[in-house]
Amino acid sequence: MISRNPSLTDQVKAHIKELILNDGFDGDRIPPETELANDLGVSRTTIRDALSRLQNEGAIYRRQGAGTFVNARVLQIKSRLEDIWSYQQLLEDHGFEPSVRVLATTEAPPDAATADALGLTDGDTVLTIEKLFLEDEDPVMLTINRIATRILGDTGDAGDEATPIYEFLQDRCNRTLSYYLTEIIPVALDADTAEKLGVAPGTPAISFDEVGYDDANEPIVRATSHFRDDLLRFRLIRKRNGT
Repeated sequence: MISRNPSLTDQVKAHIKELILNDGFDGDRIPPETELANDLGVSRTTIRDALSRLQNEGAIYRRQGAGTFVNARVLQIKSRLEDIWSYQQLLEDHGFEPSVRVLATTEAPPDAATADALGLTDGDTVLTIEKLFLEDEDPVMLTINRIATRILGDTGDAGDEATPIYEFLQDRCNRTLSYYLTEIIPVALDADTAEKLGVAPGTPAISFDEVGYDDANEPIVRATSHFRDDLLRFRLIRKRNGT
């Protein structure tokens, strides 16, 4: 039985998606809405809304007169770029057994780009957390998160810098990370970043330059992430409007 808090449609969507990923539907065919509603103890409207969201993601498709089916090709997309996920979970979704290593935690005045992104003024400082994500001993991604120290709480647990950034912001700043604005940038890794990722200087990589906003639409974190292109690939589905 599905509980009704906090978002029933989101819970039903997640439940159906988990069944899809675990081959829970015979012949990749999604049961009728009435059957799903009875099985989960929810209304047909909730089922319809959940299936519509899955269809918009491309995870399922409808065939006129035949029913609703799993889209096996889209299941190859391990993480959707429009979602916020922890990098540990991202690596697990790609079949890795990840670990995280905090390389440095510093407090200093912000660089110009960070000050502009977070709306900081003279005298403000930022907490910078640099983390390396590994599969066994192989570095896969490097992240740098910058948070204005004026929004930090007074206390924190030892080692909490290793937690996913959205948990850190919630626990230490009492801020909920609502969304990122992300620039996806191809880069040639500089010597310092390349050394940390275990590759040669100048190696091509994908980089995210992001500003994260809370539910009041205030910027609370500037993040830079570099990904080993030889170990991790992103895929996405692009659809025509109205399809």
